[in-house]
Amino acid sequence: MKELVAGKFIEKKSRFYTHLYKIDESNDINKIITKHRRQYKKANHHCYAYIFKENDEEMEKSNDDGEVGHPGKVLLEVLKKYQFQHHMIVVSRIFGGIKLGVGGVSKAFKQASEETIQFYQQKK
Repeated sequence: MKELVAGKFIEKKSRFYTHLYKIDESNDINKIITKHRRQYKKANHHCYAYIFKENDEEMEKSNDDGEVGHPGKVLLEVLKKYQFQHHMIVVSRIFGGIKLGVGGVSKAFKQASEETIQFYQQKK
């Protein structure tokens, strides 16, 4: 696994820490989630999505980690939009005390992930 880029996005005092990874094997997925849970201990949610091909079988998955608004699905859509194939994106949210609502949460996760990916593409 290799971390390609990381970013931080703030929406109504909530902080969204986004990391994009290139993954080489399915074991990388659990390692990355464990790393994020340690790195962002104050985060209420660690939502993620990945697209990965192993043994000629394409796997894709998203996880909302209990967050409202299905942000995992949003992250998976972002990976597909930018045509990533062996990648994982993780967004750890530290709640800032102001509720965003279902639509606001989805929008914030989408904006956080897209800004990070666009930054990565610009620096390539």
